[in-house]
Amino acid sequence: MSHWAQLDENNVVIQVTVGNNDDPDEGYQWLVDNHGGRWIQTSYNAMMGMRKDPESGLPIPGTKGFRMNYAIVGSVYDEAADAFYMPKEHNGWILNKKTGWWEPPSEDPSNEQQSYYWDEELERWEPYRYQHLY
Repeated sequence: MSHWAQLDENNVVIQVTVGNNDDPDEGYQWLVDNHGGRWIQTSYNAMMGMRKDPESGLPIPGTKGFRMNYAIVGSVYDEAADAFYMPKEHNGWILNKKTGWWEPPSEDPSNEQQSYYWDEELERWEPYRYQHLY
């Protein structure tokens, strides 16, 4: 079975479905003939630029995932990189070209004593300020 992502005019995934790539009555051509639009194959086993271990669900270091990440509705297909990734959520964050994931410009400073969150307006990590309710 093959997984297919349908793209809109901006290369945003609007639908993901399964088809039989070996059977023309259920594969790519069937999708085009019956649903129209543009379809790109994706792999359920791709995660963070690596193949995903089917048992643990974690990426396997040293392997290469087909089109970097499994396409999900709302993700973007980058033709130049031939990869799927989520849209950029935060200004200043950088796309990791090896994983296809957006990363902050600096490492999260959270530790055992203090947790931090990304403040979009300030574009930096800010400490959580806990309020006791008792």
